[in-house]
Amino acid sequence: MCGIYGMIALSGRQLRRPEMLDSMGEALCHRGPDGHAVFTSAAAAVGTERLRIIDLHERADQPFAAPGSQVWLECNGEIYNAAAIRAMFPDYPYRSRSDVETIIPLFLQDGTGAIPQLDGMFGLAIWDNRTQALILARDRAGEKPLFYARVDGEIWFASELQSLLRNPEIDRSIDREALAAYLRMGYVPEPLTMFRAIRRVPAGAFIRFREGSEELTRYWDPGAFAVESRGVAAATSELRALIEAAVTKQVISDVPVGVFISGGLDSSILATLAARVIGASRVHTFSARFAEASFDESDSAARLAASLHTQHVPVPTNEETLRQALSAVVTGLAEPLADPAILPTFLLAREARQHVKVILSGEGADELFGGYPTYIGHKLAPLYHALPSPLRSFIRQRVESLPSSSRKVTFEFLLKKFVADVERPWIERHLSWFGTGLPPDVLLGQNGVPAIETPPGRDALTGAMLLDYQSYLRDNLLVKVDRATMLSSVEARAPFLDRDVSAFALSLPANMRVRRLTTKWLLKRAAESWLPKSVIHARKRGLSVPIATWINHGLRGEVDRLLDAGNLRKQGLLDPAVVERLLSEHRSGRANHARPLWPLIILQYWFENWT
Repeated sequence: MCGIYGMIALSGRQLRRPEMLDSMGEALCHRGPDGHAVFTSAAAAVGTERLRIIDLHERADQPFAAPGSQVWLECNGEIYNAAAIRAMFPDYPYRSRSDVETIIPLFLQDGTGAIPQLDGMFGLAIWDNRTQALILARDRAGEKPLFYARVDGEIWFASELQSLLRNPEIDRSIDREALAAYLRMGYVPEPLTMFRAIRRVPAGAFIRFREGSEELTRYWDPGAFAVESRGVAAATSELRALIEAAVTKQVISDVPVGVFISGGLDSSILATLAARVIGASRVHTFSARFAEASFDESDSAARLAASLHTQHVPVPTNEETLRQALSAVVTGLAEPLADPAILPTFLLAREARQHVKVILSGEGADELFGGYPTYIGHKLAPLYHALPSPLRSFIRQRVESLPSSSRKVTFEFLLKKFVADVERPWIERHLSWFGTGLPPDVLLGQNGVPAIETPPGRDALTGAMLLDYQSYLRDNLLVKVDRATMLSSVEARAPFLDRDVSAFALSLPANMRVRRLTTKWLLKRAAESWLPKSVIHARKRGLSVPIATWINHGLRGEVDRLLDAGNLRKQGLLDPAVVERLLSEHRSGRANHARPLWPLIILQYWFENWT
């Protein structure tokens, strides 16, 4: 795991600002505090800040150069099939045991055809001086980030935005399309960033830059998997084997390994299998211990850890520690992300860093295997549509009259979201169910919102899961986990996003993922050989924060300052009247507007720190 960065003059002329390479690295030192190295020439300069995971010796510090130094490589991430690749090239003069170094002989043999052969998570850069080409690539799901900008004929790239912002010549003009998307969804979808001049390399793709050209190639299409017919027993057995293999690959490390656990299905599977593979005494588990009961799952997590005999650490998650996390996130993350779960994730990672360098996390299981209550909503929608119109109106009125609650994801909240959007087209209601709830007119001068590409030829349930994999998971959850863990110099790995597990899940029919009113139906069947039924069928709660109460009490002064009407008028981007109405209704208790208010709060912090 590393922070990679560099600048390339594709024209072959001398770099204009090579002295800025060190500054770029300083902005990424949290991603790699263990090692630092650079390669430079007149027309190219690249550097890596390394977190040492595989081969702890400095000989494994990146960048790597091929014999003759005509090809340079640096990679942020882990290559899980490195041993197999290494065996393919026994005569290559490796200088280390690094998983990343194995990419070079594969690239020398197959060119960019090497990238689809990599099994892992990665954001990588290859400078091929033979062809004067720069290749930037990302893993299939988008676990690892990679940003780039064009600056007067040069390509600048880095693992995080703040590294690129060290160059004062990069335009910081706001991308209004990205802003509109953020206000709708709470995150910025790739390839956009909040800055017009900076873009993200898409997940599952690579870009080849040559002088005067930029060629994008997508090597992974999650929508291209045909549904395969499988018997239940065969599918269950295959899934068990795939997940066991994924965990076995991803616990390989030369440093201690841990698991974030909640006591729920996904993290319990990972902790159980990790304990089997490397031994329970070598597995550290971490769970958030919330002060507010409706958010706290630490008792369930502690019971799981006790049953497995792992080294368990509960992490206090209260107003004081959440404030610390908020300060660290808004000053350390140069892109706005409105998922409050980034705060407890940061706290977990901060504590984990005292014990381990590698963490397993359960991202991807919900999107691949159908874990969200919204999927049940899509199944119920046709039944609701079939009701007589007067009955639907009566139900809607009764649900809307229910008193609001500040507790976590209550049944009242889910009902209100369901009746508010159920009669809309499936993609619109899904985006609303997952969105911020902000009205479009909160953004001044914006006509509508960016169009979201609908997965073609999909029923509502299958389409929603694919859409979540290609948007909510990729652009929100994986960003959250990567940035929160790397701020504490911890590598997060997601076994459910393993190449083979993902391909299997994407080929499953919808009724094997969500059956009747049971989410993750096949995954739960597979888990029966690993976990007790009380864990498998426990109510899903997820990691969150009591934002509603925080806005009215602990953060009240900060919220008033950030959302001050005078400040909003000076910015000229948000409608102060809309913001004031939302805040007034929330403060009075007439409605729980924590969901739409939090993206505005985070956005204002972002403006203060990064524009």
